[in-house]
Amino acid sequence: MVSEPSNTASVIAGRDRGLGLPVADRVGWDPVDVRAVDTVRLLAADAVQKVGNGHPGTAMSLAPLAYLLFQKVMRHDPGDDRWLGRDRFVLSCGHSSLTLYIQLYLAGYGLELSDLQAYRTWGSATPGHPEHRHTAGVEITTGPLGQGLAAAVGMAMAARRERGLLDPDAAPGTSPFDHHVYVIASDGDMMEGVTAEAGSLAGHQELGNLVVFYDANHISIEDDTDVSFSEDVPARYAAYGWHVQTVDWTRTGDYVEDVDALLAAIEAARKETGRPSLIMLRTLIGWPAPTRQNTGKAHGSALGDEEVAATKELLGFDPERTFVVEDEVLARTRAASDRGREAHAQWQEAFSAWREANPDRGTLLDRLQAQELPKGWTEALPEFPADPKGMATRKASGEVLTALAGVLPELWGGSADLAESNNTTMDGEPSFVPADRQTKEWKGGPYGRTLHFGIREHAMGAVLNGIALQSLTRPYGGTFLTFSDYMRPAVRLAALMRLPTTYVWTHDSIGLGEDGPTHQPVEHLAALRAVPGLDVVRPADANETAACWRAVLEHTDRPAGMILTRQNLPVLDRDSGEFAAASGAAHGGYVLAEGTEGGDGASPDVILVATGSEVRIALDARALLARDGLRARVVSMPCREWFAAQPRDYQDEVLPPEVRARVSVEAAVGQGWRDVVGDAGRIVSLEHYGASADYQRLYTEFGITAEAVAAAAHDSVHDAAGVPRPGGRQRTSAPTGGGTQRTSAPTGGGTQRTSAPTGGGTGDRP
Repeated sequence: MVSEPSNTASVIAGRDRGLGLPVADRVGWDPVDVRAVDTVRLLAADAVQKVGNGHPGTAMSLAPLAYLLFQKVMRHDPGDDRWLGRDRFVLSCGHSSLTLYIQLYLAGYGLELSDLQAYRTWGSATPGHPEHRHTAGVEITTGPLGQGLAAAVGMAMAARRERGLLDPDAAPGTSPFDHHVYVIASDGDMMEGVTAEAGSLAGHQELGNLVVFYDANHISIEDDTDVSFSEDVPARYAAYGWHVQTVDWTRTGDYVEDVDALLAAIEAARKETGRPSLIMLRTLIGWPAPTRQNTGKAHGSALGDEEVAATKELLGFDPERTFVVEDEVLARTRAASDRGREAHAQWQEAFSAWREANPDRGTLLDRLQAQELPKGWTEALPEFPADPKGMATRKASGEVLTALAGVLPELWGGSADLAESNNTTMDGEPSFVPADRQTKEWKGGPYGRTLHFGIREHAMGAVLNGIALQSLTRPYGGTFLTFSDYMRPAVRLAALMRLPTTYVWTHDSIGLGEDGPTHQPVEHLAALRAVPGLDVVRPADANETAACWRAVLEHTDRPAGMILTRQNLPVLDRDSGEFAAASGAAHGGYVLAEGTEGGDGASPDVILVATGSEVRIALDARALLARDGLRARVVSMPCREWFAAQPRDYQDEVLPPEVRARVSVEAAVGQGWRDVVGDAGRIVSLEHYGASADYQRLYTEFGITAEAVAAAAHDSVHDAAGVPRPGGRQRTSAPTGGGTQRTSAPTGGGTQRTSAPTGGGTGDRP
């Protein structure tokens, strides 16, 4: 039990003896530390009580763990929360944000007591869930359960990759780039599927720098988790290849906070360098609240004035006072700042020695920290010769990545088991994998570059976030566009955190053909464009692909999705004078080709706006319209977000306001294109699912053809000659083309709807 020196024993004299004291002799806690931990519990209760909503229970029962981490275990410097040598802390159960905020306040990260009093209110530094870059000391935005733990796997992977770039030959534990990633996760995190995927990957990758605390309190919003969750979590993680320990504070029948046992488990986890570690900590949520502990009420709602007062009396605090932090307690916890400065100074000595011995790597580090690209890097970008047979943009993307491998060592990534389909492998680059995990096809080692996520799209999205949060490297990850649905929570968080993560989403439309509607994305472009802060990039040919990769890499404040084709697209002859330079793609939209009627400088009669594979269709429609005497401008618009960011003068130059005759063409739902084509415009789109057939047949059957675009252009020219129609025409689906399609076998129930084939293809990957 905690020793009680006579000069400090009075601070816990009023604490109910029935509660017992923490077992913390080896940890070295004295009564001031006990008082500090109890202060943490009550600050959590007071903060939630004041605002009237929130999650007090976990912050109360995890107070000893959080205090131990921030005051004794972690290497961190409250005066510099971006210190390269710091350990990382991830609160995966972000709803218990007070678990983190209170430690940041006590340790001296800049939060004040007033910030805790303003919890979950407008403009506060303490929002309901921790938000990256909003509050000093917050490493990551953790909203949906499981995302934090899964992203922490990415942090641990990135730390190993960075060590390989900067200090590969140092003995384990001796490099200034060695650090640990600590995670607190809840029952809810363990229920989420994304953590299963990430846990499996972490075990496979043997991430010995990752330590996860699983707070097994067996309570969720619906109260006792026995109603839905009864698995043996430690056994599952052991099967993943993790080092697993259990610390049970309920094992004696009484509730005893054995902090010494917890510290011993942490020390054992730190010594385990070949496996990630899981420490299951059995707690009682809301302890020691007399009637709300171990209940769902303590999880997600204020305890109530009477319960808070009763808890304060148990802990020896004045029930009439709120937000009490005694001077002696604050002085004790703020000593973390002094220890942080000392640890930082010691680290700096080792770092300076490394820098002196590795001047070239030191220069690389400076560039990576500044998020700057090397001079002349664009010279490595390939230029693709004109080719009417063409090249799939996924293949062009792969060639761009291979070309950049030698000049951008920070760029790395891979695929969710679709490397050959996504073209995400840089030729000749080793795999990022433990040496004993190499295969005949994939050679590499722990410091390799090619990532293998396995069929784990959920985890891949979160892992990419974790890698980007390390700030030194630029990750990318690939899968089919239709499977971006699995990644959406992580993509949304990347946009929210403004992380420079790149998604390589291939097989972007019905153009993938025979695999059928399960694999043919229809609504995905519109859905992804609805994510604020995400750049959705769909280049029209190989050279646009290279230009778009350049633009993506030059942005450091947002994620981007490269939307790429399976089928070949003609590589346009940019030297012919007919087509504009592909560099215009960086503007998001540009005039690719003018009409051939009316002479130079004449305004277009109609503007055709297209993306990706449909740009070729727009160009063919331009030729058809020329035969009818109409001058059609073709605008390639690979990224709506980039175009919207251009000055108004540029936008008006590309899309003159006076030209109301416009047609958009994209093999996806037309949602959102009315903003571009205006009231007189037409939207050639796909308002139903695809089918299993070769892609040429699908485009013809579904009416996404040059003829359909030309017909829509004539209609738009007609409407533009009339009065404006607010909202435009609402019908946006393209003609279904060559006849009706059978959508299913006869069911005996009369005529079946046949205009929108639903297909029946296999769900297998190609």
